[in-house]
Amino acid sequence: QNMLEELLIHKPDDPIQFMIDHLKQNNDDAPRICVLGPPASGKTTVAMWLCKHLDAVRISPETLLFKEVLARTKEAKAYKERKEKIPNALWANLIQERLSNVDCIKQGWILEGFPENQEQAWMLQSSGIFPSHVVMLYAPDTVLIERNSGKRLDPITEEVYHTTFDWPDDLCIQQRLVKPDLSEEEMSKKLLEYHRNFPEVFQIYQKVLKSINADQPAVDVLSQVRTYVQTRHRSAAPFTPRILFCGPPGSGKSLQAALIAQKYGVVNVCCGQLLKEAIADKTKLGELVKPYVDSGYPVPDNLVMKILADRLNTLDCMTNGWVLHGFPRDVEQGEQLQKSQMIPN
Repeated sequence: QNMLEELLIHKPDDPIQFMIDHLKQNNDDAPRICVLGPPASGKTTVAMWLCKHLDAVRISPETLLFKEVLARTKEAKAYKERKEKIPNALWANLIQERLSNVDCIKQGWILEGFPENQEQAWMLQSSGIFPSHVVMLYAPDTVLIERNSGKRLDPITEEVYHTTFDWPDDLCIQQRLVKPDLSEEEMSKKLLEYHRNFPEVFQIYQKVLKSINADQPAVDVLSQVRTYVQTRHRSAAPFTPRILFCGPPGSGKSLQAALIAQKYGVVNVCCGQLLKEAIADKTKLGELVKPYVDSGYPVPDNLVMKILADRLNTLDCMTNGWVLHGFPRDVEQGEQLQKSQMIPN
């Protein structure tokens, strides 16, 4: 699915070579995660923790401006020095250039605080940058404003601490911590801007996004984030369900099969019912089966398999999928089902 997406985005002149190169990279499982949220919601803490656990590359506004030497870093810094807003297109260009580096391709990336608005999200998408997971942190504004006042930064490690909740034990670290230069008024403005842009970004990423409450102990936040980023999204590739219910008599196989068939539109196939229908319809196979059923003897496996194969190979079963119960009842029948290529998935 990832390869198909890449083909559609890049439309290469030589698609075969493009697919070979894609498979050689062997990086479809590399993390591609965005950590978003309002100021002081803990984005940096979450992003740094994920990088340590997933061995991915962390990318944030600070790393792009002050740690990287990219083609347009100077231009972006000039905007920052003039205290002007850096254009969305310039941010997108810096991100695209950074993510095209080998370390990001191989190890994966954690994008912290990007995208901030709808235009940035669209620009990333048009560059072929799609996160596999988006973590959206949230907390009441009053909590975030209070957190911001106690927030302290370690200029060497870039880790974030708090005077109340997370004060370091090491005296050396305590002495070098600095207070971010974000006043309460500026914080309120940033929160207002965030709330204005948030619904549009949420809409774009809703299929891969999970909102996590940041107003709880850090351990709980990180645990929920880790659980989410390790989930695999259901593939959008075509899928034909072939479901098999096994269990002892009275365990509810036929009820569960009926519910599954009703909910997902698959064909409900009961082996016992098939034999009765074959007898009632007076088919050739039905006439062979009738004496066994009438006398209460088990029907030979080869006859059952023929009737079952005829049903599972009909158009509705092939198109919509099936849910089977009442067969196989033993190892030999199971092996016959495998050999017939009607393998449950």
